[in-house]
Amino acid sequence: MGEDQNRFRARFFKALSDPTRLEILEILREGEKCVCELVPRLRIAQPIVSRHLRILKEGGLVRVRGSGNRRFYSIADPRILAVIDGVTQDLRSSLSKVIMEHMA
Repeated sequence: MGEDQNRFRARFFKALSDPTRLEILEILREGEKCVCELVPRLRIAQPIVSRHLRILKEGGLVRVRGSGNRRFYSIADPRILAVIDGVTQDLRSSLSKVIMEHMA
């Protein structure tokens, strides 16, 4: 595995490392959305939503399509959702046990 691959993975997981960005991806699971649709659902200011979308775009998780003065965002590849869905309650419980064992 090359250094470039690890850098890509780090950027990918960094983009996933924020609850708001995960929520954006959950909303985009429904289909393409513009910022004007995301802002009211997230209940945060437009500049903050735009910043999160930029990070998701830089991580390769979303694609952008311009139409007039609007930008529409969609999930770049459905396999991204499989990565997110792989973090299950069972995995969380298992990892929590490991953390607790190390604290004891």
